[in-house]
Amino acid sequence: MNRSIGLVAFWKNYDRELTLKAVKLADELGYDSFWLPEAWGYEVFSLLTEMAVKTERIKLGTGIVNVFSRSPALLAMNAATVDEISKGRLILGIGTSGKRVIEGFHGRPFHKPLTQLRDVIRTVRTLLSGEPLSDSGAEMAEYRKFRLAMKPVRPNIPIYVAALRQKSITSIGELADGWMPTFWPYRELSRGMEWIAEGARSAGRDPSEITVAPFTTVIPLGDMSAQKAKEIISFYVGGMGDYYRELLEGFGYRDECARIADLYRDKATRSQAADAVTEAMIEALCVAGSPAECVAELDRRREHGVQLPLVGLPPEAPWPLVEMFIRSLAPTS
Repeated sequence: MNRSIGLVAFWKNYDRELTLKAVKLADELGYDSFWLPEAWGYEVFSLLTEMAVKTERIKLGTGIVNVFSRSPALLAMNAATVDEISKGRLILGIGTSGKRVIEGFHGRPFHKPLTQLRDVIRTVRTLLSGEPLSDSGAEMAEYRKFRLAMKPVRPNIPIYVAALRQKSITSIGELADGWMPTFWPYRELSRGMEWIAEGARSAGRDPSEITVAPFTTVIPLGDMSAQKAKEIISFYVGGMGDYYRELLEGFGYRDECARIADLYRDKATRSQAADAVTEAMIEALCVAGSPAECVAELDRRREHGVQLPLVGLPPEAPWPLVEMFIRSLAPTS
């Protein structure tokens, strides 16, 4: 059985030196890949370079970078540079982020996000392949006939996209190499895979070549796992704006989400929001139990299309806990 697993650092407040220890251990233990997010802390390509020179085999991914704060051509340059330093181990994970971050932190207009996403993919593909940028087919810029003034190690660095809406997911089938859904019930992955297949067929591509790599919350804490899962889910539903709540409402959790959001909204009742999370939601959105149970469940979910689970490291945890987490889920042959 294919037991490929990726590890992902938490999206903010991660410790650089601890994360470097984590990727070195993951490299030794046979994990498929290690992914670094970029929010409003560390700049990700610099950290991936540091990781590249201190590891041997593990793939290194941006998990994710947004498509607005760097120009499409600069993203291609970033990717080509780190791919060369890592000897061909980079995966470029991208997404649109959201209006609050793009305009409120980066000071860039959040304009036509899907078009921008597609332009980035086309630009990166064109430059890495050695073709003139003017041939990229980009819609939001009129490029001149620039080519990269270096020869990339690989002309086709894998591009994975974090997407939750139908048009974006269909575009993955047309243009990208992997889909990275977040907080998407695993039994419903087939819906997104159908959209990917639709986009792939329109572009004459084989949808089976596109990897389904969901961000996956794994809590290997035994009897304490369920309560921790409830806390995480209530935070995403009640404390992360409307996006994830609306996503889960579309999958049939409307009443549950309304109850959780109401409790979370009022500070006086926020502590009760976790208790409104149902067992069905835990099963759909998290992997919880003993380490052995979590490993078995990750294996079982491959039957539902999970090809590369991207497992989040415990946030803001000390090294002994992070090390135990990595060792407990390590893939075996």
